[in-house]
Amino acid sequence: MKRLIAGNWKMHGLKAAMAEIEALSGKLTPADLEKSDVLICPPATLLMGLGEQAHNGVALGGQNCHQEEMGAYTGDISAEMLAEAGASYCIVGHSERRAKHGEHDALVRQKADACHRAGITPIICVGESFTDRAQGKAVKVVTSQLWASLPEDHSQVVVAYEPVWAVGSGAIPTLDDIGEVHAALREVAGQNARILYGGSVKPSNAAQILSVPNVHGVLVGGASLKAEEFYGIISA
Repeated sequence: MKRLIAGNWKMHGLKAAMAEIEALSGKLTPADLEKSDVLICPPATLLMGLGEQAHNGVALGGQNCHQEEMGAYTGDISAEMLAEAGASYCIVGHSERRAKHGEHDALVRQKADACHRAGITPIICVGESFTDRAQGKAVKVVTSQLWASLPEDHSQVVVAYEPVWAVGSGAIPTLDDIGEVHAALREVAGQNARILYGGSVKPSNAAQILSVPNVHGVLVGGASLKAEEFYGIISA
């Protein structure tokens, strides 16, 4: 299964940051693109401008979408709008939106359905808290989240396992722990889904993480903001 190396820029990046995607596309070789799909999810303000240009194999995605196609939802963006702007993927259910915006599994499922409606691939995020991990509940928590967040048709989804306590902390689970969770998620998601690991991924640990069974890519935060550092992960 071809890897997916995805970057989530979160709320970072003014117009000048578009140059980092140009720099990244200039670094990518045919060999890189043969083994990995490369994705950047920039802020929505940059998406249309980036979508009007070719980027040598770098796909674009949204960071969130509304579940409805259109309507009186001030400040929201539909999956159809993302698709028209050039997105082929959209992150849904990221831990920061679950925690800070109160998004629950049923809503995440609706957003994943919206992505399918618009013809783009949802990246469904799941992850446990530090307390869940300490109490030995990590597998139960993430598989329950995924069961409740998967759309009815989940033949075309990407799953991203991001332990909440690892995001931005510099800490990661052991490789055995990552393997255990990814194996459990594989049982839920099926054989066609790519399952990514996310949480403090960087060039120095990417190769080890990508060597774990059932890890078919990574979802990268801060390290995706600079072309050189993100390319270090891709080339790993």
